[in-house]
Amino acid sequence: MDPDNPVVRLCVKGMECEFAGDFVGAARSFLTAWNQSTDDFERCIAAHYMARHQETPAGGLAWNQKSLNHAAAVDDDRVRDFYPSLYLNLGKSHEDLGNREEAKHFYELAAKVADALAEGRYGGVVRDAVARALLRVA
Repeated sequence: MDPDNPVVRLCVKGMECEFAGDFVGAARSFLTAWNQSTDDFERCIAAHYMARHQETPAGGLAWNQKSLNHAAAVDDDRVRDFYPSLYLNLGKSHEDLGNREEAKHFYELAAKVADALAEGRYGGVVRDAVARALLRVA
């Protein structure tokens, strides 16, 4: 992702707040990112982070689905490496709502596109989460 993009910067700021335990500041940064997003790429990113701060599993699912819809509307490869995480989060949303078959479907999609992830810490974390999720719904 482009670190100079203002929406991406707001999401990074939100993650920094979240890591520091400032969940109000994180939610505020993510909402500002959503409100300032101007295209499907930015909306995909902002919605992905908005999903993290919903009060209900249904709210998280709605934002995760919104993120996936915006990713699908991006007509280039900027979101290619984002799909494993998007599918993983949709699977988790469905799992939290008791929709095991839907969860399994999205976890399997995440596993199929995990090769888009770069090697390294982030890719390893997502791949591990997908593997653990598939075991939970097996």
